[in-house]
Amino acid sequence: MESGGTASATLSEQAADGQVGEEKVRRKTSRAARGAAPTESATDPAAITADEVTDSAAPVDAGRADADRTRASQSHAGRADAGRGDVAEPAGSDGAGPAAEPVAEAISRARRAAGRVRDDAATEAHRQAMVLEFFAQPVHDYVYQSLGRPVTVLRAGCVTPLAELGLDKLRQDGFNVSVVTVDVDHRRRPRTENETQTRGEVTVGDLRAIPLPPRSFDVVHCSLLLDRISHVQLVLDRFAAALRPGGLLLLRIRDRDSAAGFLDRRLPGWARRALWARLYPGEPGPFPAVYEPTGSGRGIAAYMLMRGLVITQRRTTKTLPHQPERLTRMLSVILGLIAWLSRGQLTDAHDEMLFVIRKPEDRFARVVLTLRRPGGVPSRD
Repeated sequence: MESGGTASATLSEQAADGQVGEEKVRRKTSRAARGAAPTESATDPAAITADEVTDSAAPVDAGRADADRTRASQSHAGRADAGRGDVAEPAGSDGAGPAAEPVAEAISRARRAAGRVRDDAATEAHRQAMVLEFFAQPVHDYVYQSLGRPVTVLRAGCVTPLAELGLDKLRQDGFNVSVVTVDVDHRRRPRTENETQTRGEVTVGDLRAIPLPPRSFDVVHCSLLLDRISHVQLVLDRFAAALRPGGLLLLRIRDRDSAAGFLDRRLPGWARRALWARLYPGEPGPFPAVYEPTGSGRGIAAYMLMRGLVITQRRTTKTLPHQPERLTRMLSVILGLIAWLSRGQLTDAHDEMLFVIRKPEDRFARVVLTLRRPGGVPSRD
């Protein structure tokens, strides 16, 4: 009986142990599913068998698989939305795409503007070099032919640029070149000794009335003056009288017979001031637009023929600036229209004319032809 009771007690204890083990497995499975940390009793190696470990790991692996599938589906949906353009840019690149286009366009505009500025600067440098060579070369030739004596230059107006004559190079070569400037504005007098050496002596007075010693100047330089004064013929007479025989008269004028000269005469004063401020900022002007007929290209040619002076060189040039671009384009169209409406009387090909004029050594020299008699004896008739 004791053995039978002992056996039944053993079976009862095993059944109770089995129930306890099943209860532990159920509790561990529910904790793994909820992601809760197991307790010390649940993680005791003596209390968990291999089957319990396998059963408890299965829900954890299932949870990880579900999380991976969720992330994969979210990534796929994000890529699809990005392809449709519905998803916003990342925080580090907000607006990078749309902002890149205005930046690239601004860079392109800046490059085009810089290219135009370089072209305009090159054009202006070429024009200035052309003017410098046109006036400087005859002056250099004259000075080299006048070795042993000083050379005197009459500068008509302080606006006339001395750089056109290249006098600095002549002085560096050791030639004695002095400059006398005549201007009606006393404010243009040199204020320092350095300015006096560079610009020469400045005499305040009107070229139509100021005393000019006859045959006392080797070179008379008058640039952009005759188109803005009256009594041009009287001024030219005074230039011719003050010039030495063989001397040079250098003229630079705005042509009356050009479309630019016509427009300059017809525009009201306020419009001329506004255009000058835009086209030539910082430069003195605008000056009165007189444009006497003698101050035109045809008038200069007729005067020199009448006075016996020789035009050795003549050149035309167009000086309309290239900036500001829109304004200059509009002016170009207007000047072309004026030239077309004038039917050839006005030209848009140039707006300035340059002359190099020489005074003969003896204006009364004439070519004398001797007639021969039939006997071969020259006639004295």
